Amino acid sequence: MMGDSTGPSPDDALARLSGSLSRTRRIGAVVALVAGLAGLVFVGLLWATEPGALPGRTQVAFGGLMALCLVWSGYGGWALTRRVPMFALDRVVAAWIALAASVLTTAGLVAVVPRQGVASVVGAVLIGVSAVLAVRAHLRRAALLRRKRELS
Repeated sequence: MMGDSTGPSPDDALARLSGSLSRTRRIGAVVALVAGLAGLVFVGLLWATEPGALPGRTQVAFGGLMALCLVWSGYGGWALTRRVPMFALDRVVAAWIALAASVLTTAGLVAVVPRQGVASVVGAVLIGVSAVLAVRAHLRRAALLRRKRELS
């Protein structure tokens, strides 16, 4: 009959998938993306708000750090869009990682950047966007769990 299912449950099927779908890999890609973006914002804002002209070697160092952060965020973004799917729970975890990174980045910016107003505005935007993403991820997961219960 069409309605009878003798195959594995969805949870069992997910458990047997390849290593590219492992939770560690999915969360690692999120961490790479978020850490890269946070570092890029932190170093970029620190460099942009320096009160005077920096020596050439210091500018090269800042540029190198920003390039490294851009590479990590690029890798994380590529991994998330091309290599590993994000499940509903992963999106919730990713949102909390992003929120924690935003709070830490904001604290670092406020402590280090000479122009406190700019640091506060950038930090508020980071935290606000992360909080919105966290709420959306929770709502989406709750809706999916509700559907699962209705179908069971």
